[in-house]
Amino acid sequence: MLTRKQLELLQFIQARMQESGVPPSFDEMKDALDLKSKSGIHRLIMALEERGFLRRLPNRARALEILRMPDAPAAKPAAPEPRRFTPSVVEGGLAGKPPAPKAPLLQAQDGEGRPVIVPVMGRIAAGTPISAIESQSHTIAMSPDFLAGGEHYALEVRGDSMIEAGILDGDLVVIHKQETANNGDIIVALIDDEEATLKRLRRRGSSIALEAANPAYETRVLGPDRVRIQGKLVSLVRRY
Repeated sequence: MLTRKQLELLQFIQARMQESGVPPSFDEMKDALDLKSKSGIHRLIMALEERGFLRRLPNRARALEILRMPDAPAAKPAAPEPRRFTPSVVEGGLAGKPPAPKAPLLQAQDGEGRPVIVPVMGRIAAGTPISAIESQSHTIAMSPDFLAGGEHYALEVRGDSMIEAGILDGDLVVIHKQETANNGDIIVALIDDEEATLKRLRRRGSSIALEAANPAYETRVLGPDRVRIQGKLVSLVRRY
């Protein structure tokens, strides 16, 4: 699923290339999407490229290639609810899995060591951020030995920007719900209340740096008012 702006940009590029055979310029894309700066277009293009919809051709100006279009239009975002924690940091709906009823985030239990049911809240990009949409897809059973005390949820990783931290495309990351983290923690970060990503937290003075574990990706440095911490990585599940 794409954000509304990502879908609008992809459709605009497709229409322009079908019309003239030449991709639009950044200024044309900025005006078409009614954005204030070209940096917003740059972020959208990075997101589309990381997710496999678009490719930039090297050493050529305005060289974009559409690799595929989404199977269905993106759903209209729901009206915002009063501020309370639900994992508003992930893209909902895993392919091929029917939606399941929403369950509350569950707390790890001590004592008899019985499995804890953790909701899988969709996908998150370990790469360029993706849309922030709440949706539970299914659940997994976890041993409390692999959880911290408190509330947890899980996300399916898309992308390769955290491979040097041992996090691969398709892994399930288990996140402890919290709004603060220490320098060096791997966190779920919500950017501008719109996009979410899995990155390592670095503090640079009053700024926040979201650091990839792959040299192919740049570190993003943002003001503290643009980033909200939605949780910290505590476990990882990998299927073979």
